[in-house]
Amino acid sequence: MAKKAAESVYNEDSIQSLDWKEHIRLRPGMYIGKLGDGTSKDDGIYVLLKEILDNSIDEFVMGNGRKIEITINDGRVDVRDYGRGIPLGKVVECVSKINTGGKYDSQAFQKSVGLNGVGTKAVNALSSNFTVQSFREGQSVKAIFTRGELDSEKKLKTGDEPDGTLISFVPDETIFTDYQFRMDFVEMMVKNYCYLNVGLTVYLNGQPHASQNGLLDLLNNNLSDESLYPVIHLQADDIEVAFTHTMAYGEDYYSFVNGQHTTQGGTHQAAFREAIVKTAREFYKKEFDPSDIRTSIAAAISIRIQEPVFESQTKTKLGSQVTYPNGPSLRNWINDFIKKELDNFLHKNPATADAWLKKIQQSERERKEIAGIKKLANERAKKANLHNKKLRDCRIHLDSKHPDRILSTLFITEGDSASGSITVARDVSLQAVFSLKGKPLNCFGLTKKIVYENEEFNLLQNALNIEDGVESLRYNRIVIATDADVDGMHIRLLLMTFFLQFFPDVVRNGHLYILQTPLFRVRNKKETIYCYNEQERLQAIEKLKPKPEITRFKGLGEISPDEFKAFIGKKMRIEQVELQGETALHALLDYYMGKNTPERQEFIINNLRLEEELIVEAAAPVDEKAEEEVENA
Repeated sequence: MAKKAAESVYNEDSIQSLDWKEHIRLRPGMYIGKLGDGTSKDDGIYVLLKEILDNSIDEFVMGNGRKIEITINDGRVDVRDYGRGIPLGKVVECVSKINTGGKYDSQAFQKSVGLNGVGTKAVNALSSNFTVQSFREGQSVKAIFTRGELDSEKKLKTGDEPDGTLISFVPDETIFTDYQFRMDFVEMMVKNYCYLNVGLTVYLNGQPHASQNGLLDLLNNNLSDESLYPVIHLQADDIEVAFTHTMAYGEDYYSFVNGQHTTQGGTHQAAFREAIVKTAREFYKKEFDPSDIRTSIAAAISIRIQEPVFESQTKTKLGSQVTYPNGPSLRNWINDFIKKELDNFLHKNPATADAWLKKIQQSERERKEIAGIKKLANERAKKANLHNKKLRDCRIHLDSKHPDRILSTLFITEGDSASGSITVARDVSLQAVFSLKGKPLNCFGLTKKIVYENEEFNLLQNALNIEDGVESLRYNRIVIATDADVDGMHIRLLLMTFFLQFFPDVVRNGHLYILQTPLFRVRNKKETIYCYNEQERLQAIEKLKPKPEITRFKGLGEISPDEFKAFIGKKMRIEQVELQGETALHALLDYYMGKNTPERQEFIINNLRLEEELIVEAAAPVDEKAEEEVENA
């Protein structure tokens, strides 16, 4: 009989108390969300920067200081504002003692984002070096920390130095491994701050950013397609909205609460979506379907309220437990504002009202045209998934609040051999595989009707569950996994066109990725190196000489399942497909996926020449012996 396992002892000694910095460092995800290495917009290093910037923005909102200076160099971040400065006797406490700060005093910070006294402390605890210096009336206090531990505190005289606060930090490399700030992400963050705070100038590495027209500027600078009518811009105390319609599919929203970019929306965004439907129905005196009113909308909404309730510490979604001070519920407040201001605007601008009506009627016609084939197409999709096994699903599907939701993945592969390798190697609990049959259709310029008429598109849409929008998406990551050859690249472009044409919200919300798999395996008896490009291959040959074995992977099906596990595991290399601001989506697709033009031919020829030059440049440092080994291989 097996010996009974020893029972664990649970007594007073089992109870531990962690100090503030130890808890933050042990559970950083509770405070800043996912860590990441800087390749994603919501990685932790950007949350650290945002937490510091929020304090400087709050100073501006309270009427103190009209400029902020940000410098990022070699992983070090400096943020200097010209507000009131932290009271000199509380500098250390404000950055190192949880639940300490000025934002509990609603008179000092009436509509702040950071209400819980945690943000700056989290930055301090998660930084290898953290320095704070406050300037007030010619006096200064400077404190230096290492991973949250105070090293020194000094009182200084600063003469004519303007009042304000300077904070410098270096994210801890033991927590944020191999991180790097992407300046395009930081610039986007800075621009959003400026759109929301007209009159503020933010200098990013010396480059000034400012906005004169608030959300009107934001929308005009971020439209992914040409607008059908001039942007409608409405403002009142504590609320600002801007919106228009384009010819793109989907709905595109930028929503903010007290300057915080609520990327996952929340009560305020839902209220706005409801309000424009109600207002349009009343103005046009017809019960249009909500989807016909909202489809192709590009909108921005910003509100400022006291004590906002977010669904997590990272504040990306506004909760429902919010009321507008001394008045109606938040939903009713937004609804009343939209009903009054938008109705007045439409009556005063009949050309805009007519343009919106035509768009609604066009969407209605297309929806009814699709309805005739929709039921049959969905039944066909269910049978195909059951009998043809195009979708090898994962075992569990997680709701949006589950911490492992970010790992749920659907790989889109080409052919049975590639899908077979990934299917065997995958984590069956969280990774699914969808197998394509040949090359998909180039859908650029086609209507959404083709999604239901084309078997591959209809099956893919059903597998993803995105018929009614990205909110019901069954996987957090959609990863295109095609061979690294001409056909594979072509399939990749066709799939990207499918999403950009019909489901741009999938891309806008950061769900679409490209799988990077190695082109070469270079190995000897002691070591194996996988190489993702020509330069890595030459470096591996140099390292493993003499005469290593070199394998060129021509297709995903040639990579064994055992090897594939490493390429789709925790260290999986995926590149996010992104839509940057100021990208005209229709023009972009027309250029790359429309009819052949001399301009596109010239682009291809020039880039082929550039790639040849890069290959020659990459090979230049390799010695003659290594070159000989390459030739032999």
